[in-house]
Amino acid sequence: MSEKIVVGVDIGGTAIKVGICDLNGELLHTYEGPTETEKGSDAICNNIANYARLIVEQSPYSWDQVEGVGIGVAGFLDIPNGIIKFSPNLGFRNVPLKAFLEERLGKKVLVNNDANVAALGEAWAGAGRGVDHCVCYTLGTGVGGGIIIGGRIVEGFNGMAGELGHMSIVPDLEAIQCGCGKMGCLETVSSATGIIRMAKDAVERGDRTSLSFVPNIMAKDVIDAAKAGDEVASRIVARAAFYLGKSMAAVAVVLNPQRFIIGGGVSKAGEFLFEQIREVFQKATPEVAVEGVEIVPAILGNNAGVVGAAGLIIRS
Repeated sequence: MSEKIVVGVDIGGTAIKVGICDLNGELLHTYEGPTETEKGSDAICNNIANYARLIVEQSPYSWDQVEGVGIGVAGFLDIPNGIIKFSPNLGFRNVPLKAFLEERLGKKVLVNNDANVAALGEAWAGAGRGVDHCVCYTLGTGVGGGIIIGGRIVEGFNGMAGELGHMSIVPDLEAIQCGCGKMGCLETVSSATGIIRMAKDAVERGDRTSLSFVPNIMAKDVIDAAKAGDEVASRIVARAAFYLGKSMAAVAVVLNPQRFIIGGGVSKAGEFLFEQIREVFQKATPEVAVEGVEIVPAILGNNAGVVGAAGLIIRS
């Protein structure tokens, strides 16, 4: 085999997922190994290098065919230099990951934020394939985001571009403090955590809802109750959708993306959620900025990070 391949690495607190992609973004092979955070940063860095080598050894490809290795990691990064300034999940502080891996692997290495990388995965080989301008939301514990313009990640001057969950979108009278310390952030109402909080508040107030009989409320419980016609749950989901749609309206007149892509656990609510988001977006956005814009679900699931990491080598 003479074709070129790229290796992507998605570093999590528990496991490191590695994948091989071709130059069109097709995921060819995957491997997963333990992160071993308890052993410290040196051990984690060695694991990354070892797993990258191992997946190629286990595949039909050779190391000579590898164009480069892309890395996605949560935390605060010096992206140009590939330094992990602080990653609480990994215990990294000022770790020169790019330099270490380039020395160990003898290949080009690029490092980026995990949310950016997941967005690039969807843009390159997922729900954004064929679209040069898209914005991705990940609705999980928080609200993550990534911006792809001209097929490339928008990072901003210090890597903070795309922090969609921290758009201050909720009016002061309704706002609560976000984990970031500011008031009224999108993720306080549109994340799984925000939906659960609103449901628990409703139960504590004594609102009449089927959620009162759910012992440990999860976001899925709220969405299922809303689909079944529970008025309280329906209001909660509608509120989450409303602020998502409003945030997209703001993004649309600044960036004019062709497609919004929504992933993460909350997105599994499907068209029940998406229809509400689209309705708000269309009402809140000038007509010229709505025309041709799509709001669609992500399709790569847990593979978005590893595919996007590989895509760093192609799209940089």
